[in-house]
Amino acid sequence: MISLNERYDEQRFANDYQLVNGVVMHEENGDNFRIPPDVIKKHIGAGQFVELRIDSPRFSVHEGAAEQCNCPSCNGEMTKPILRHEHPASLVPLPDQMVPSRGWGEDFWVRVTDRDGQLLKGKVDNPLIETRLHELQPGSEVFFHEDHILAVHGSHRPEMLLRMNAADLKELAEWLGIQGK
Repeated sequence: MISLNERYDEQRFANDYQLVNGVVMHEENGDNFRIPPDVIKKHIGAGQFVELRIDSPRFSVHEGAAEQCNCPSCNGEMTKPILRHEHPASLVPLPDQMVPSRGWGEDFWVRVTDRDGQLLKGKVDNPLIETRLHELQPGSEVFFHEDHILAVHGSHRPEMLLRMNAADLKELAEWLGIQGK
């Protein structure tokens, strides 16, 4: 059987699309791009939803667009739009999205199916606008590292807190205490 590590290393997306590293995005943008702390990420397990982003350097802003636009996640400036799906499709009925494909980045939800240390496997749980370019579609398997996680769906917060030990709760409280300073 092929390990998650091997599958992760072999994974390639069409048109130079790659999963965006949330840790790097946070380091580059500070509080304008928040991600879950490590103490939350280590408690992610099968059945939970996490948000990832896929993007490609091959595509830029569409013709006629402003030089920069506002990021829907942090309201900061960015050089190209990012499409965003607010919830997993299996949790919330989503209306049909009639957005033209332009090679933009896209945030999407994945239901975790397996985990080995910091590597995870999941299934895409959104109809994606840019499928014809990156070839991910609902149900596609995707392999990713904890660093790629942009968010954990809010519906999982209670169960994650209940699984934490005293040291984890203290670490989370310390993290919460420094947010917004």
